[in-house]
This record gives sequence, structure tokens and C-alpha cells, in this order.
Amino acid sequence: MFSSFLRFIGIVGFIINALHKANSCDLPAKGNPYFPNNFSFGIATSAYQIEGGWDADGKGPSIWDDFTHNYSHLIDKNSTGDISADSYHHFDQDLAALKELKVNHYRFSISWPRIFPNGDISSRNQKGIDYYNKIIDKLLKNGIQPMVTMFHFDLPVDIQKIGGFMSDKFIEKFVAYATELFENFGDRVKIWMTFNEPQIFCKSSYADGRYPPLAGISGEGDYICVTNTLKAHAAVYKVYRSRFYEKQKGKISIALGNYFFLPKSNETEAAYRALQFNIGFLAHPIFHTSGGFPKVMIEDIKSNSLKEGRLTSRLPSLKGYWKNLIKGSADFFALNYYTSRMMQRAVQPKGLNPSWERDMDCDESLDPSWLKATSGTWLYCVPEGLEGMLKFLRDEYGDLEVMITENGWSDVGELDDVSRIRYLKSHLQAVLNGISSGSNITAYTYWSLIDNFEWRSGYSIKYGLYSVDFQSSNRERTPKKSANFYREVISSKKIPNEIHV
Repeated sequence: MFSSFLRFIGIVGFIINALHKANSCDLPAKGNPYFPNNFSFGIATSAYQIEGGWDADGKGPSIWDDFTHNYSHLIDKNSTGDISADSYHHFDQDLAALKELKVNHYRFSISWPRIFPNGDISSRNQKGIDYYNKIIDKLLKNGIQPMVTMFHFDLPVDIQKIGGFMSDKFIEKFVAYATELFENFGDRVKIWMTFNEPQIFCKSSYADGRYPPLAGISGEGDYICVTNTLKAHAAVYKVYRSRFYEKQKGKISIALGNYFFLPKSNETEAAYRALQFNIGFLAHPIFHTSGGFPKVMIEDIKSNSLKEGRLTSRLPSLKGYWKNLIKGSADFFALNYYTSRMMQRAVQPKGLNPSWERDMDCDESLDPSWLKATSGTWLYCVPEGLEGMLKFLRDEYGDLEVMITENGWSDVGELDDVSRIRYLKSHLQAVLNGISSGSNITAYTYWSLIDNFEWRSGYSIKYGLYSVDFQSSNRERTPKKSANFYREVISSKKIPNEIHV
């Protein structure tokens, strides 16, 4: 732990130096200006956010269908994903955009309730399987590699009825679902992610109660959710390696991340602590040689739990069988990165008691020089954070393959999206700098292909390289200037000195 912290001090020094040299949202280049010949450029979406067809061809309801139908007042303009970009009926428009961009891979998620309408294998829906077979076959026919996420927030309602991620039954249900995916698609899909950003959905769904199922079990529900997610992921990895890998030869991971943390003033320990409570929460059990949860989490959550009068820690234990099964249960690191924060130890306890925030015991702030996205309140352009995250992963977990599986910028939907181009350019430079510094980065995936349903923000914020006409029954896609920029990068395998749009 101490040696890892010392290495992190070196990372911090490097980043602070970069921040002093760079303007907001710009990043100096270093090393070879070209991406490797075998580097893969791609783009991402998720099922609930773009598919629509919420009850088409036998699909069952997800917790997001239930939430948007019954709690629409909690969503911007009472929006739903019932139709969204209607990719279920207009995938060929998405395919045309993918071909126009010349991407090497397309990351999309499969809707669990479209495959198993009630979440269980007993409800197997062939029409749902046919839909994803069509997508995979069309991608491969056009030289685009499918990169598939098994779960991106849209849990079947019937799985939630038996406890969702709070129940041990979830693990066997998810393994059965994943096995069905391997059996139907594994001959052609070679890159899998079991879950997308568990730290987000576990906290938002089971601690804060902002996302369905609105559980609100602060400081405990999120920890149970993460633990069961790790167990389900590892169990699926074991099934794949024992039953499918010999013939299918694919890779499996779990998409983690979102933020990097920098010290405010000299509070390096606080930034390191925040990283362990965030990305380390799920990465340490899988990628660290010691396995299990980070030591700082184990010790401090146990201490806080005892002070609260509990007999045991609110953080479940990962020991024996499960600790060993989870350790090493990924073939690459799937990294989502968007932005960064400055961290210091909390001046006074914050958050509910108990809560993850109170356990982490840090205060976050922003650098006033960071460029802010024009939509939402959380996204700032900090490419140094991505470069720092790549170095942190290398120092903390060793020389592992990294695929960047999400990185994106939001605005209000303008076609002349110069700020997105600037964000994209600087973060691609961070990737190139990471490669030059020794990180084994093999893929970059921009979020997202098209404007879509952004959870509780509805359609008020836009991440797409392509605009969608949500007022039209055909949902026509229109390229933004950023699409032209990304296509130029992919074609040349180089970041252009001048932005040609």
C-alpha cells in the first residue's frame, strides 16, 4: 500500500507539471504522433438509451421502463426511452454512420429483458436473439468488430422483484443470461464486458435512490451491490474460460472508472484515497495481486461501522473462494474516463450517516481553469486526468492491456460542436501520450455514436457525434462537425495539427 502511494506521488507531480504547461482542455504532445497500426478506434451506445421498441417482439420490462412510466416526474420533461433513437427499427441508420466514420469496433449493450423477458432462461425470446444476431452479422460484414456489454443498467423487472443486486440469486440468474449470450453470439463476439460502471449504478440505485429501484440503502446497499456484481462477473468469467474459451478465444472484462482525482494543494493522500474508494473499489479485487477490497476501505468502513454500534462492517468480506475467484477475472482493463476532480480530506463529515461519502471522508472541488461542458453540472475537460489515470493503472496493477471503452463530451445538441472536437482532440492526445509513456493501450471508444436518452436528464443533454431528429418518425441521423474530425483521425491514425471541419 505504501509503495503504491509513493508511486502515486510521482503521478501527481507529473500531472501538476502538465497542468501548469497546458491551457484548459489542451494537452502537449510527446513521442510518436501516430497511433499504432493495430490500434482500434470505436464508438459506443447502450441498449436502453437508443433502442426504443420497449415492448416490441416479446421484450419484457426493465427497471428503467418501470421507472420512466411510473416516476416520469423525476425525469427531465417526463421523458422515456420507449422510442428514443428507435435503433430497434432503424439500426441501418446507425450502421451507415458507423461505416461513414470508418470505425474499427462498435461497443453496444444487449438488453437482458429482450433476451429473457422475465430475466430467467425459462422465458427465452428468440426474436430478441435474432435482433442481436442481425446487428453482429451486419457489423462483421462491414469489417466492424462487435464489442458487447452484457448489462448497462436495464435490469429485468422480475429480477428486481427477487431482490436485484441485493440477492445472492442475482448471481445465478446473471450467469444463466451470460451463458445464453456466449452460446448464441460467442462464435462472432470476441470482446465482452459483463457490467458497465457498477460503481455508478450501485450507488445511484441502492444508496442514493436516484436511479431505479430507488432503494436508498445508504452506506450498505451500494456495498452489497458491488460485492454481488463482482461475484457475478467472476462466475461468468469462470464459465467462459471453462466452457467457451477453447473454441471462441474471446476476451472478457468489466467497464470501470469515470473520474480521476488530483490533490488540492498538497493533499496527495486524499486524492489517492479517493481513487481507492472509486476505481479501486472494483479494480483492486480483480487486478491487484493481493485481491480483495482496498485496505483503506476495509479498515475505515469497519471502524465507522463499529462506531455506529454495529457488530460487523457494512462492507461485505471478500475472502476464501470468492476472493480467489474474483482475482484475475479479466483479460484487459476496460476504462471509462470523462473528467476529474480536486480532492482534500473533509473539513467536517459529509453525506448521510452512514454513506460512501462519509466513509471516503474527502471533499471535492474544481480547478477554475477547467473548461465546463455547456450541459449538465458535472463534466469538465481535464485530459491530464486521463493521462494520469493510465499511469495510475500501470503503476497500481501492472502492465496490463487497457481498452478505453467510454470517453465523451456533452452539449445541448449543436451541429457546430467545436467544444466536443477540442475535448476529443485533447483526450486522444492523452491516449497517445500514455502509449508513449509505456501503457499498453489498444483501443479508444468515444461515447456516443448518436444523441440518446441520458437517464434522468432525458434528452436535455447530447453526447452524440450524430444528431437525431427525435420529432421525426424515422429518427434521421445527421453528422456533427465532430464526426468529420473523428473520421479524419481514424483514417490517418494521427491527430491533425489543424482541425478541418
